[in-house]
Amino acid sequence: MLHEAETWVAVAFVLMVALFIYFGAHRMIGEALDRRSARIRKELDDARQLKEEAQKLVAEYRSRRESAEREAQEIVAAAQADAERIAQEAKAKMEDFVARRTKAAESKIAQAETQAVADVRAAAAEAAAAAAANVLSQTVKGSIADNLIEKSIRELGGKLN
Repeated sequence: MLHEAETWVAVAFVLMVALFIYFGAHRMIGEALDRRSARIRKELDDARQLKEEAQKLVAEYRSRRESAEREAQEIVAAAQADAERIAQEAKAKMEDFVARRTKAAESKIAQAETQAVADVRAAAAEAAAAAAANVLSQTVKGSIADNLIEKSIRELGGKLN
């Protein structure tokens, strides 16, 4: 049995374990494992905390985005309302302008008609006076004719004015 390799491997193993125990290797290994366990636990806690902070940030940014979207929709709605109001005001102003221009044109037409009628009457009166003067001058002679012509011209001038 002392000549077999397995025996010596077993003896060496037992001696090595005894030396480890004597020098406190099991305590050092335990402490190293405890330190590593604590470090891993701390890293997990830090990761959990970072995850919670990230979730809070995500929720905050979602809230901000939704708020910004609502605000943008409100701005668009207000702009559309303003555009409609401005369009209605412009339409009303245009209709008012057209109505005023139409009224002014009708007034000018009425004035032109009145002036044309007055011009025609004046021309007719002048033509009648000239014709009467011509007829009277050919039929009536002398001072009677002159008196009649002057009287007719004065009366005609008074009627025209």
